[in-house]
Amino acid sequence: MSGGESLLWVAAPYVTLVIFVGGLIWRYRYDQFGWTTRSSQFYERRLLRVASPLFHYALIVVIAGHVTGLLVPPAWTDAIGVSNDTYHANALFWGGIAGVAALAGLALLIYRRRTRGPVFLATTANDKTMYAVLAAAIITGVVTTAAGFAPSEESYRTTVAPWFRGVLTLRPDVMAMSRANGLYKLHTVVGMGLVVLFPFSRLVHALSAPVGYLFRPYIVYRRRAR
Repeated sequence: MSGGESLLWVAAPYVTLVIFVGGLIWRYRYDQFGWTTRSSQFYERRLLRVASPLFHYALIVVIAGHVTGLLVPPAWTDAIGVSNDTYHANALFWGGIAGVAALAGLALLIYRRRTRGPVFLATTANDKTMYAVLAAAIITGVVTTAAGFAPSEESYRTTVAPWFRGVLTLRPDVMAMSRANGLYKLHTVVGMGLVVLFPFSRLVHALSAPVGYLFRPYIVYRRRAR
């Protein structure tokens, strides 16, 4: 294992987290009015009506799959009677479907921005960078998932996942990550790039779910006295 690789899997994730948290704080303090999706629905609705739900719902499944795959150790699934082969097969099947759906939705969104004049004119350089990094993350994820169907002694549950959990506990397992194949490493690096970009792009709107709406008081209307 080279010194550069050790630096990549030890220092880079914490630099990523610092930029992510610092970026969110900066964005909230100095750009609250820019904390938005900058919706272009006003310019074009037909393609957006298909592309946006397809992308967002598929992405929810992709994120859920990443969370369970990275945070749930094999011992936990073994304890409830789910073998590693069964877990792996389901993860590849559902993850593959969700990844392809997310990629299709993103492709439609990019096509819409490129071919619809008003939407294209409203697209900033930041948006173009975001779409490029997001596409790279999804494409590498889909390719990695497809490659996962080939038999291999090392999977993400024995390489990337232990390293990721170690990052959260301040003890990154660099040796585990070093055993991962190149596709896993590439997908991880692109993923860190996406996390760095997140606070400074329209992706930040994902943290603005209107949770308070569920608990707001009723609006009381009173008739004006005459």
